[in-house]
Amino acid sequence: MGRRIGVLGVPMDLGAGRRGVDMGPSALRYGQLHEALESLGHSVEDYGDIDVPVVESIRSEHRQNGMAYLETIRKACQDTLEQLLSFPTDAFPIVLGGDHSIAMGSVSGASRKERIGVIWVDAHADFNTPETSPSGNIHGMPLAALCGLGDPRLVNLGWEGPKVRPEDVVLIGIRSLDKGEVRLLRERGVTVYTMKEIDTLGISEIAEATVEKLQGLRKIHLSLDADVLDPEVAPGVGTPVKGGLTYREAHLLMELLADAGIVTSLDLVEVNPILDRENRTAQMMVELASSLLGKKIY
Repeated sequence: MGRRIGVLGVPMDLGAGRRGVDMGPSALRYGQLHEALESLGHSVEDYGDIDVPVVESIRSEHRQNGMAYLETIRKACQDTLEQLLSFPTDAFPIVLGGDHSIAMGSVSGASRKERIGVIWVDAHADFNTPETSPSGNIHGMPLAALCGLGDPRLVNLGWEGPKVRPEDVVLIGIRSLDKGEVRLLRERGVTVYTMKEIDTLGISEIAEATVEKLQGLRKIHLSLDADVLDPEVAPGVGTPVKGGLTYREAHLLMELLADAGIVTSLDLVEVNPILDRENRTAQMMVELASSLLGKKIY
């Protein structure tokens, strides 16, 4: 049966070290996201984009606690959260990034203040705090903030306290971690599947374990970062790391999650058209969203 899908763009590159992902929402729309989902029988309503200032208009915003553009990012995430809370309650939200810091708004908004599981499909854990981050770039901090770690202005976004329990998080495809992140992830007991586990166990076993771990939750958010894919498959990302998911591994993961029917909201983030080739990365992300939302081979 078709779903009611609400699309929201967050054209922000303030949390990243390289420019360009603010054009990600346009690239994904140009990659025929709406047409692909409508062809599967879904109804799609596009709510436009959150208003995010460009870097040139806020260069004077100084770093706070080592973080670049903190207040502007916080406001964009707050606006994202509020917009999602206004979606119809039966809608399946898809949030188009933008850098991964937008997840502080998208996950919180999708939760509607209820307990929510998070499947974080990414080359990076994004589990830094201002104290552990080598760069101060906030796109490396959103998952930690959602779990209650880091600057209070990010942790308390929307309402006070953590938005996600660490035991309700599963990371898949990880292959680049900072030392501080490793310590925090272990201390909090977050489930982490690196590329080593994918190579040894296979993506189907990991998908099965993820479904088993989270299936008791009423809401589960999938946050899909384009850089989880191998750069040969998805060149249009700002932080590429060799040895990522193959085309078929990524599709199989989406197809198995679709079979389980557990995902209730989605991010598509970190698509950088400046670094892409003929919009290939955006089109790949559209294909993966289609697989998650019911496209089948047979």
